[in-house]
Amino acid sequence: MTAVLHVISGLATGGAETTLMQIAGALHARKLPQHVVSIGDRGAYADELEQRGVAVTTLGMKSAYGGLAGLFKLVRLVQRVQPKFIQGWMYHGNLMASLADRLAHGRADRRLIWNLRASNMDEARYGWIIRLTTAMSAWPDMVIANSQAGVAFHIARGYHPWRVELIANGIDVEKFQPNAAMRSAIRAENGIPADAVLVIHAARVDPMKDHATFLAAMEAVPNVFGLLVGAGTKELRLPPNVRALGLRHDIGRFYACADIVVSTSAFGEGFSNAIAEGMSSGLVPIATDVGDARLIIGETGRIVATHDPAALAEAIAAEAAIAPAERRSRGEQARKRILTHFSLSQAVDVYERVYLSFEFSQAGPIGRELTRSAK
Repeated sequence: MTAVLHVISGLATGGAETTLMQIAGALHARKLPQHVVSIGDRGAYADELEQRGVAVTTLGMKSAYGGLAGLFKLVRLVQRVQPKFIQGWMYHGNLMASLADRLAHGRADRRLIWNLRASNMDEARYGWIIRLTTAMSAWPDMVIANSQAGVAFHIARGYHPWRVELIANGIDVEKFQPNAAMRSAIRAENGIPADAVLVIHAARVDPMKDHATFLAAMEAVPNVFGLLVGAGTKELRLPPNVRALGLRHDIGRFYACADIVVSTSAFGEGFSNAIAEGMSSGLVPIATDVGDARLIIGETGRIVATHDPAALAEAIAAEAAIAPAERRSRGEQARKRILTHFSLSQAVDVYERVYLSFEFSQAGPIGRELTRSAK
């Protein structure tokens, strides 16, 4: 019997997809059977989920007709596997999960869960689905959000869920950790001097990620090296001190070779995996003031305004000017913060507790009751 049926837009590389793959894989290993449905096609994480024993179904939705056919395919899947929980991920996953839950018959104790991953979304691009899911926001028995900023944004726009649980993204602190040998090897492979200050920016090219601000800031600090990792980065026009590697599935190797991790998200970010993974790898974080960046970073790094290359360049230059030993110490404090508050094992523990008991309990920054009384 499937305990949790997850529904997500796709399984390509991304923050929500990474979190789902890690949580579903870990819970499946804890004898809570998981099944993941990709609304679109198979992505990078489908094979990894299956290797962990998690069933994966793809709906292949690419049109309105395909959407209707995909919905009924999902309804039949729900009727067949009879999950105790149907959990949507992000707006489209939440919408499809909700419709399937309403249309499928079966066990009376089935619960519907939504998972919100974003904060201050661009309403010119996403306004219609925000309004639609706002109207449906009392449907789920629970809404899980990965950031306080995301909860505040959606409540302000009329979301009225019965219950909300805050579960920050968990970071695999074994995968993302300092590695001196890897640092030397990756720098040598890419022609980066051993003593250079290296800044890494890991994100797909998308208006949300605002690569333009990062590149403009790097032009202003020519003595600092920059490394871009993410889909589409090889097509960007780069200053001489920045290199792009495109989409990589071994991002941990590149965090290990850097000194500073930067996020320039302009909107929409809830919990930045890139910042937290970099911190876990012992890097000093610098991030724009979006989503829960302040909560993640605490006192271990710097926060700057969005769309402000001058402020970002100043923050990068200030960190680059610090003595290497002191910068390493700051990176150690950043890693300690992730270990203490945002590890993967903590997040998995909270998800497991929510599924098994369907009660809300205090768990520090990872799990926290936020809103409304029970249904």
